[in-house]
Amino acid sequence: MFQSFHTTGIGSLPHTDPEEACRVILDSVDIPFWPQLPHRSFLELMVPQYSEGFPFIRIEGENVIVQQPDEQSAATFYEAVAGRQGFPISEEYAAGLYAFIDILKKESRTFSTVKGHITGPLTFALSVTDNQKRPIFFDEEMRELSLELLKGKVRWQIDMLKPYADSVMIFVDEPILSALGTSSYIGVSSEDALRMLREIVLFIKEYGGIAGIHCCGKADWPLVLSAEPDVFNFDSYFFWDTLGIYPEEVRRFIENRGFIAWGVVPTTDIIRQVDLQGLKDQLERGLTALEKAGIAREILRQQVLITPSCGTGSLTAEDALKVFSLLKNLRNSYVEG
Repeated sequence: MFQSFHTTGIGSLPHTDPEEACRVILDSVDIPFWPQLPHRSFLELMVPQYSEGFPFIRIEGENVIVQQPDEQSAATFYEAVAGRQGFPISEEYAAGLYAFIDILKKESRTFSTVKGHITGPLTFALSVTDNQKRPIFFDEEMRELSLELLKGKVRWQIDMLKPYADSVMIFVDEPILSALGTSSYIGVSSEDALRMLREIVLFIKEYGGIAGIHCCGKADWPLVLSAEPDVFNFDSYFFWDTLGIYPEEVRRFIENRGFIAWGVVPTTDIIRQVDLQGLKDQLERGLTALEKAGIAREILRQQVLITPSCGTGSLTAEDALKVFSLLKNLRNSYVEG
């Protein structure tokens, strides 16, 4: 599916100029992706960005408000769901996506794989709250409709991106996975979480995409792997040792041709203190831990991607450039070395 030790990124960059952000990506990674630009607009934060077309949500300034929709907008949404239509993301909500496609079109560029992304159904439904501050996840109808909304965003993105690549990969970004099981989300069962993850992953695959799951914290990895993504992405800079706790689950994932995308380049202020050799040592620690747990070295290392640990949107532009420079040099140290 991929060449081992090839690179991609998570969604966000700190830039406000969409074309500049796209150039950074196209110059840095093997699997290019369109950039989310949260400093450009509140609408490009991970929940608002995918809310467009959902009649139960209204954006007012920098507030996401749950509302009772008018009959016409609700009927239009239900018809789109029933007709398995895509839900577009406008340029106002994703300037980086349109700049990305514009560059590829003007320069007649195509790739083996390009990457899109959505906010995961758990993170979306647990982040949007009603007027009682209750997440819409706990309203069964709203939870399932938000899942249908995100499927529509997947469908539309794949259609938009597939003219420029042999295959389209969609990452399901689920930061909230690291908080499941805490007192804030005590009502979220593992069964519900796994069902929603499996459903969105299966939809991506059925629509012809490659499905990835990204979580930048420490989470229930057996649950994530049980959703059967093609690519599993985690923060291996800080949590490199957590996969070795689950050797059987990781072995099954690898044997089923799953790729582990090691988020080894940190996207916090610590990026100012790291160097290439330190990152390579950190990645080797993670790989070696799995090899010691009984996963065959030759198979494991054939199914490695490398990424930043998360998006770079919270960094300065200078620090983000260092992230992508180190990522590129780390890739070269394996592929060319």
